[in-house]
Amino acid sequence: GRTTAPIERAFPGTTKNGRVDRQLLSAVLMKDPSGFKTLEAIVHPLVREAEIECMAVADRRGDKFVVLEVPLLFETGGERRVDKTVVVSAPADVQKQRVMQRPGMTEEKFAQILSRQLPDAEKRARTDFVVDSGRTLEETEAQIDILAKLFGRLNGSAYETYWR
Repeated sequence: GRTTAPIERAFPGTTKNGRVDRQLLSAVLMKDPSGFKTLEAIVHPLVREAEIECMAVADRRGDKFVVLEVPLLFETGGERRVDKTVVVSAPADVQKQRVMQRPGMTEEKFAQILSRQLPDAEKRARTDFVVDSGRTLEETEAQIDILAKLFGRLNGSAYETYWR
């Protein structure tokens, strides 16, 4: 995609067959975490473009609300761009167990991921809603269904004030 060439320029050897190899890139960032700033400078403008297009399409369709999945939402000030925030959270032991199952995950990499995030308790304190994903998938989906019904009834202003 459009991110491959700039990422290869910034982090030589981290792409294969025209795609970013996430494990190679992760290894480079583990060695030099200062590279995250460079990566964010490449990726964030492209993500923003995609978000704007998503919002415009939803507006044309007359959708009542849009859900954006935003990693590091509070850490980047992204909560100012939305009407409501939802944190999906599981107990620390469940989170660690799930993350450690990812290909190439190590204790060191997991610690680095956590170091870039606000503590879970702070995210829970700052959000409008918490979905407890430490339960069964069905229980998690039921919580999301309740939020979807609620959001369908709200009249937000973030689209008009931020996205247009």
